[in-house]
Order: sequence, then C-alpha cells, then structure tokens
Amino acid sequence: MLKVAFQGERGAYSEAAATSFFKESIETIPYPTFYDVLESTENGRCNYAVLPVENSLEGSVGESYDLLLTTKLSAVGEIYHKIRHCLIGFQDLGKIDTVYSHPQALGQCRKFIQDNHLKPIPAYDTAGSVKILLELKKDNIACIASRKAAEIYNVPIIREGIEDNQNNYTRFLVLSNNKHEKTANDKTSIIFSIKHVPGALYNVLEKFNSSKINLTKIESRPTKTTPWEYNFYVDFEGHQSDKNVQDTLEKIKIHTIFLKVLGSYPRAELS
Repeated sequence: MLKVAFQGERGAYSEAAATSFFKESIETIPYPTFYDVLESTENGRCNYAVLPVENSLEGSVGESYDLLLTTKLSAVGEIYHKIRHCLIGFQDLGKIDTVYSHPQALGQCRKFIQDNHLKPIPAYDTAGSVKILLELKKDNIACIASRKAAEIYNVPIIREGIEDNQNNYTRFLVLSNNKHEKTANDKTSIIFSIKHVPGALYNVLEKFNSSKINLTKIESRPTKTTPWEYNFYVDFEGHQSDKNVQDTLEKIKIHTIFLKVLGSYPRAELS
C-alpha cells in the first residue's frame, strides 16, 4: 500500500487532499512540519508527500515555497481541494471569546472572527487545534477545523461554513522521488533567480512569450541570502520533455543565476 505523508493531525485538510488525489487505497502518515513531510519522502519512508502551496483567499503558503527550493523531490501532481471550515467547541458562540487554528484558516475566516469579536490564536494545524481545545478544557475557547476533524475527536460543530467566501480552495502539490510521464494536459513548475538589474525579469518572460508558452502563475519570494533579491516560482503549460519547453528553458538559463525544474505533472481542474 502506498504511504503518503502530510503535515498535521488526523482530519487535516492535507490528509483529505491526499485521499482525494489518489484513486487507490493509501496509508496517510501525519508529520508535525512541512520539512518532516518532505524529508520522510526523500528518505523513502513514504512514497509521496502532499504539500499545500496556495489558497484562493489567503494566497501562497510561504513556508512551502521556501522548502520547494531545496527539496530533492519532483512535483508529480496537483489537486485543488475545497475548504469548508467549521467552528468547533463545547459552548454556544455567544460564550466564546477565543479561537484557535492554523494561520491560513484564521485568515480565511477573518470576517467571521471579527464580526463575532473573537481573539484568534495561531496553531500548528487545523485538526491540531481540536486537540488543543481538548487539552485546555476551557469554556471560552473554540477552534476552526474540518467536519472530519470534529468527528475524529468527537467535538461538536457550533457553526459550519464560516469561511469568508464559499469559493475557498487550497492547491496542493504531490511530490515523489520519481518524475511523472508526459500526458496530454501537463503543467510544469520551475524556480529561478536573476540579477538585480533592469530588464532581467523581462528577458526571461519574453522567452516564454516568443515560444507561445502560457504562464499560469508567477510568484516571487525573498532569496533570504541577499536583501531585496528574489526567487521566482513559475508554472506554465507543457511538459519538461516537450521540445519547445526544453528549448525555452535553455534560452532563459543564460539570463538566470539559478534555475530548477520542480517537475511536470497532469494539470488539475477545480472540482
């Protein structure tokens, strides 16, 4: 049976995304951090790692993007998982003044938290915040997590669907030590850095334009080595084995300081 690593506790959205992505029976393995998720797969303890990279309401998950820079794994798949948040606890909403959850979940429920005058406290995981609730045993607190997490830990749901927008999706990457073969509908992800000079980014993006390769995302992150210099994360249509893609990557390489192909994988659609 395939072993799939995810960050968090049982009932985390990452676990739900893993279960939805794989069409066969899998064993999901929880790890405390994103680093541990990737490391477990790099070392062969798990076959795949599932990593959240961006949310439709709160944007990119910075820690995940930073780890993609150094991992040896290849991206072999993606999934858009619909996120539906629940307020979970033992008291009525009017008796609660504090709410725990992962920072991304707190951000996705910002309006609900503000309207109900709740104090948000960040936790390491959405499902983990349910465990915190059980450990603290305080009447004035609740947490934000999935219906599955509430069921696993047998804690009542106070309110369901509290996210600011019902079109709330998180994109997860699936990574492994192997590469994915070409299909008819692929996407490729790369990371590159450039010199901090005029026209440097244009010289790279122009090559994609002249090759008629459609970019689906571009994201910048600080290099953490030199102030005000950035790594660029780019997704585009096509497979790294395509002749046009190979030629384009060779053309942009001379304009970059660093270039890494994260992987090519079948492009996912919103469910």
